[in-house]
Amino acid sequence: MPPSTVVIGVDSSTQSTKAAFVDAATGRLLAVGRAPHEVTGEAGARESDPQVWWRALVEAVAAGLRESGVRASAVTGIAVAGQQHGLVVLDGAGRPLRPALLWNDTRSAPQAAALTAALGGPAAWTARTGSVPVASMTAAKWQWLRENEPYAAESAAAVRLPHDFLTERLAGVAATDPGDASGTCWYSTATGAYDAELLGLVGLDEKLLPTVAPTGATRIGSLTRAAAERLGLPAGIAVAAGTGDNMAAAVGLGLGGAGLLDHPVLSLGTSGTVFAATRTRPASPALAGFAATDGGYLPLACTLNCTLAVDKVAALLGLDRDDAAPGGEAVLLPYLDGERTPDLPAASGLLTGLRHHTTPQQLLGAAYEGAAVTVLRALDEVLRACGLDPTEAASRPLRLVGGGARGRTWVQTVRRLSGRPLLIPETTELVALGAAALAAGAATGQDAVAVAAGWAAGSGTEVPPTERDLATWARVTSVLDDLTGR
Repeated sequence: MPPSTVVIGVDSSTQSTKAAFVDAATGRLLAVGRAPHEVTGEAGARESDPQVWWRALVEAVAAGLRESGVRASAVTGIAVAGQQHGLVVLDGAGRPLRPALLWNDTRSAPQAAALTAALGGPAAWTARTGSVPVASMTAAKWQWLRENEPYAAESAAAVRLPHDFLTERLAGVAATDPGDASGTCWYSTATGAYDAELLGLVGLDEKLLPTVAPTGATRIGSLTRAAAERLGLPAGIAVAAGTGDNMAAAVGLGLGGAGLLDHPVLSLGTSGTVFAATRTRPASPALAGFAATDGGYLPLACTLNCTLAVDKVAALLGLDRDDAAPGGEAVLLPYLDGERTPDLPAASGLLTGLRHHTTPQQLLGAAYEGAAVTVLRALDEVLRACGLDPTEAASRPLRLVGGGARGRTWVQTVRRLSGRPLLIPETTELVALGAAALAAGAATGQDAVAVAAGWAAGSGTEVPPTERDLATWARVTSVLDDLTGR
């Protein structure tokens, strides 16, 4: 029997759009429509046309409708979760003035450093925003645009994040949420509002920005007739404020005030991300001290180089990604796109400890180890930001999500280097599912984290801990410490 109410959660990521059709009562995933994006740029540049995101959303929803077989009239709400930090500048008619600068565009590293100094250093920024500007943050990208393309900055009638842009296309309302807004470095997690001094520092008028809704599940409007015609959905259904992709993944896992608090997550995707939902406001210069989308906080660390970088090493060696062995004496830091945590935007890949007897499989294993140690070191900082001792919290399961969580070698490497029990959720579409929970919250007024917890999307396979490989940990961290001057 077809469900009586369906919600749509949209995951607009760097590479594609996914539209998850979800039974609002049970959380059952009915179908996922997909459509690709295009990313262009070289030498640190990463850009996409926002109009492509909108066309991909339309295509993904159409595909989901076909695959699910649900009646369009059963859909009651929609929400978008998008890649964080991207800078979208619009003209007076709502059209992009230029391609969006994406989160992994590192050209704005000099601007990030200058902004950090201008306010008085990292501590001053974390006290205000919870985060220190790095190349990925939107404020640094806006400053880059002002310095390198002043006409585009001066002509901007609106400034949006990727998910804001799409939500506005759906509802005709300029709105964002605390979670995604907290990744801009012009929103204060201390006050829960845009920071006038920081906006002045980057020469940005608050009138160009969307209104910040109380939560990502807040109903900020209804699907317009024009959008409904494009999507094949009923006009007037609930449109949620939506949020950033990491915040939506937390909701999908049931993490937040109405669910689990201080439980760590490691996401193995193009980037490696670690985060936890907490009630403790983070203020560590080593982290992005984001707001969560439900009113709490989401301390997060992101490494640029994860599955994509390791797959590149495998391709260079002519190996399958799982044809790997522990690295032996070799240490390989696969910082092929610079790095964000640690903050090394100009870094390149580093290989040391090579011997005559080193095998290609060990080199690939060393790439896994370099990426895993980098992100696991960041995990310790996240736990400290939650008020936990990383050693004492070692028995707390580490939720492993993202494409790498389906890879045998990734799971083995993280397990060996962390010594922690792992929990691998069954659902692979956590961002889209979290967005669907936000849509359900907008349609019904329920707490989105409670909705997702009721769906039990975070349940999955438990992997017991193994003895921690401290020798490999020490070998890799010694190279990292030399590189970063620790």
